Amino acid sequence: MTKPNKPIIEYIPDFLDYCEVEKGLADKTQENYKRYLDKFTSWLKKAKKENIKPSDLTPEDIWSYRLYLSRSKNEKGQTLKRISQNYYLIALRALLSYFVQKDIECIPPGKITLPKDVRAEKTVKFLTLEQIERLLLAPDTSSEQGLRDRAILETLFSTGLRIAELVALNKEQFANIKNKKDFELSIIGKGSRPRTVYLSERALSWLKRYLETRKDMAKALFVRYGTKSDVDNRLTARSIERIIKKYAVIAGVPIFTTPHTLRHSMATDLLNQGVDLRTIQEFLGHRSITSTQIYTHVTNKRLRDIHRKFHSGKNLKE
Repeated sequence: MTKPNKPIIEYIPDFLDYCEVEKGLADKTQENYKRYLDKFTSWLKKAKKENIKPSDLTPEDIWSYRLYLSRSKNEKGQTLKRISQNYYLIALRALLSYFVQKDIECIPPGKITLPKDVRAEKTVKFLTLEQIERLLLAPDTSSEQGLRDRAILETLFSTGLRIAELVALNKEQFANIKNKKDFELSIIGKGSRPRTVYLSERALSWLKRYLETRKDMAKALFVRYGTKSDVDNRLTARSIERIIKKYAVIAGVPIFTTPHTLRHSMATDLLNQGVDLRTIQEFLGHRSITSTQIYTHVTNKRLRDIHRKFHSGKNLKE
C-alpha cells in the first residue's frame, strides 16, 4: 500500500474525476456522490478531523459518522430516513473502494455495512392505466406545443426512458420513421451502457405528427417554442418535469407524477401483463436485477390475488 500524503477531503475531487473517466458514471450519479460526500466533509470539519488521512480513518470514525447521519435533519426539521442515510454511506463506501483501487491505505470498504432491508423503505409510485390514459389525453393537440407535449408523454410511457435519456434524443434518430408501424431505438443510457428501447405504434404516430410540424434546424428531438434561436433550443430536464406536472394537474392524477413515474408505470404495466423481472431489467437498462426488484410489490400482489382466486384449498371442507 502507498502511504497517503494528503487528507481525505483533498482526494474527493480525484475520486469524482475517477467516477467520470474510469467508471463512466452518469453526470447525475456524480452529482449525487459529490452531494453525499459533502455531508461527510461537513462531519469531518465538525469533528475537527478535516486533516485526517485515509490511513487514519477508523471503524470508530465510521460509527461516529453513522450516529451523525441518524441525528441529522433536513430543511424541514425531519430526521433523515434510513434509506437516505444509506445513500450517504454508499457514497463513502465508494470512496473507500477508490482508495483500494489506487493502492491508498485505508480501512476496507466492507467495514461500512448496510441493513439488508434497506430497500424496504423505498416504494414505487406509479399510475393506473386509467390515470395514464387521462394524463396522455390532457394536452391540447391543436397547438404545436400541445402536440409536442403529447409526443413527450407517449414516448415516456412507451419506452420507460429516464428523463436525461429523453432530453438527449435527437431529431435525426427518427429520420426514417415515416412509414413504420413500430420502431426500436438504440440509446446510450445510465453509466454509458447501450440499450434498445421500443416505441409502440401509438407513440410512434404522435411522434410522426409532431415531427411533421418541425421546420426548424434544431438538432434536438424535443424543443422549446418561442425562443430566438431555433438551433440551441433543446428542452431541459427541468422543463420536461414542469410539463409533466402541468398535465398531472389538468388530468387530475396524483401530484407526485414526474417523468420517472411514467417509467415506473411502464414497468408496472408490463409486470401486470405477466412479463418477468429479468425482461423488465433489460427494458429499463438496470445493471443489476436488485434495482428491478423494487417492483416486486406488484408481482407479489398479483400472485396473492391469483392464489386467492384459484387455489383449490378454499373449496375443501373445514
